[in-house]
Amino acid sequence: MSGRTGQAQPGAPVLPLAHGGAEDRGPVLVAYASRHGSTEEVARFIAGVVGRHGVEVATQAAAEVRGSVAGHRLVILGGAIYSGRWHRDAHRFLKRHRDQLSRVPVAVFGMGPRELGAEAFARAEAQLVRALAKRDWLHPVATAVFGGVDPPSRRPDRRRDARDWAAIEAWASALVERADQPGPPSLPAG
Repeated sequence: MSGRTGQAQPGAPVLPLAHGGAEDRGPVLVAYASRHGSTEEVARFIAGVVGRHGVEVATQAAAEVRGSVAGHRLVILGGAIYSGRWHRDAHRFLKRHRDQLSRVPVAVFGMGPRELGAEAFARAEAQLVRALAKRDWLHPVATAVFGGVDPPSRRPDRRRDARDWAAIEAWASALVERADQPGPPSLPAG
């Protein structure tokens, strides 16, 4: 998960997510904010990885999550980064569920560059950091920036797809593997 060529760009270490006893472990929610569907595809892929680990998981558009998220063992929120901004539905999700999310482990990913260069990933990572800094109460247990995809309006023969599915799978697996470790969740100080 290191390097910048289409791989996950962690902004925080993956930390334990377990709350204690099995009775405290609810499902994982993977919420996404997507404009053209690429972020949704990645969110559904992450949910599939989580599910293969035997963990109950639900996937839903961030704009459609209206009920409480308090009973989840983990919330994974993904949003596309366009023109230097993280998708507004991701911001609205954080605002709407602020009280509950301050008590639930949250992991965040952004769908960023369609180019594989280190500079493009650094820019996308900085944009995600700026977006999350607006929420000083939020302390993600893990963050990542994944490569993005050109919008469908591009000619199919010239459409770039910088998603690194192996890196996405490794990031999601690491989250789940940590969820089964005993002890309270460790959240970064901040």
